[in-house]
Amino acid sequence: MTKKELIAKLNDLEWEDFEVKEAKAAVPKSCWETVSAFSNTSGGWLVFGIKENATGYEIQGVTNAEKIAQDFLNTLRGEKFNVFVATKQQRYFIDGKTVLAFYIPVSAQKPVYFNTQANTFIRRSSSDQKARKNEIDAFYRDQTFGTKTSELAPKTSREDIDATSLRQYRDYMARFNPDVTYNRFDEATFLTKLRILDEEQLTYSGLLFLGKRDTIEKHFPDFRIDLLEIEGKSISEATSNYSFRLGEFENLWDYYFECFKRLKPEVDVAFQLTDQGFGQELSPGLKAIREALVNMLMHADYFAPGNSRIRIFTNHIEFYNPGGLPKPLEELKAKDLSLPRNPLITKLFRMVRLAENAGYGFDRIEANWKIYNNTEPEYDISFDATILKLNTKQQEETVKTSETYYKDFIEASESLQNELNKNPADIEAVMDILSDNYEGFLQFISENFENPSEILQRDFRETSETLRRAFGDNTLVLLLLIIFDKNTTVKEAAKVIGVSDSTIKRMFKELKSKNLIRYEGSKKTGRWILNINNNME
Repeated sequence: MTKKELIAKLNDLEWEDFEVKEAKAAVPKSCWETVSAFSNTSGGWLVFGIKENATGYEIQGVTNAEKIAQDFLNTLRGEKFNVFVATKQQRYFIDGKTVLAFYIPVSAQKPVYFNTQANTFIRRSSSDQKARKNEIDAFYRDQTFGTKTSELAPKTSREDIDATSLRQYRDYMARFNPDVTYNRFDEATFLTKLRILDEEQLTYSGLLFLGKRDTIEKHFPDFRIDLLEIEGKSISEATSNYSFRLGEFENLWDYYFECFKRLKPEVDVAFQLTDQGFGQELSPGLKAIREALVNMLMHADYFAPGNSRIRIFTNHIEFYNPGGLPKPLEELKAKDLSLPRNPLITKLFRMVRLAENAGYGFDRIEANWKIYNNTEPEYDISFDATILKLNTKQQEETVKTSETYYKDFIEASESLQNELNKNPADIEAVMDILSDNYEGFLQFISENFENPSEILQRDFRETSETLRRAFGDNTLVLLLLIIFDKNTTVKEAAKVIGVSDSTIKRMFKELKSKNLIRYEGSKKTGRWILNINNNME
């Protein structure tokens, strides 16, 4: 039975994601990993009584539906999990067999784990993967979504505000929002009313927005907003990592203007006068870029290990932000919800009319960019990061020759294979090389395995970051081992990746279930080969 046929039989389920388990006579232990993963990611259906094999799905049914359902639900209500996991249940009778389905919703109390925090799982593509420490930390920060940067920054005071930034901010407010009440306040009242200062201490928001860099770095040691200008349509095409990199500035207020100064030449502008007689540069493209920049600064997770980053390529601009969205993108757009991660920073931007009073701004970015050059913004969103891409040139102008891509990767592949020959390999180093030469890697796959481009896009994703999220670094390294050495054994792969033989076997099984690899030949002399020229659904 194919996936489509299975879904047709269970046609009243919402199949955004699902996992099947045989569970013929008892609740399988592996289901707890899936419960954790669904709860921590985007929810999904856990279906008992179905076996997944190399050819598809086989309905086997469960032998004691009442007991299995009761055991499963009792465990979720008991002490195995750190929080209560709500479910909704469905029961199906297909060809005389009973199938149980349980919907596990995304939890508002992440991380969700069983027994110990080490058993925290997330969903990557269609597999359950153990969450890393930084991913677990992100869950805990999200528990304080909208409140963390409103807390007081210890050992700070009025003296930690940068005087020049404060003066410029007040001048800007008087100029562009002259009727707002804050303009009439003295300095002390102004700082208190906007909660830049509270109880004689700066809030984290006030510190980040108007503070002195020396003080900011005591609380955020790697504080910066990265902006890179890259002479190429991709990292692999560029002759160097960047042609320009933004330096260090005092605070978010300063970074906003410096970033905007570098972004502005990327779009055409038209000069007009406002009703107040001030000069104003009006351009849908400029409005979209400003909204994207302010959005990035307002909604970043400043406590995350990563930093906000803008990369200006010759054909597109990429805004990367640590921190996921509080709701699915489509819901935020449809309902125009205003759920800022950093409400005080958001208010500070809104009081000077650099941000709207409602919503996340996605609709305004999309509408203005569409008017500007008739292209749609592209999004790459995960639970711990958000990437917005604005194409500055039409897609047909962004083509790079396949020969150059191929040459780039061949030159880098020696370093890649040297890393893969280590026991164990430096996984991060492997990922860095792959990321820097990803377009060449795709061209290498295309030329050496003769797969059509649409299959390559579907299986290997558009960017290295989406590929990593889909498979996980360890599984991706195993895939690279197969590509470069078709005779890779379980034991050899385990040494390179630094995991157990049983883990490697499970990874082989996962890749096979996705129809990405197949075993060719006898058990003793056969080998695993890439199988991406296929007819996957």
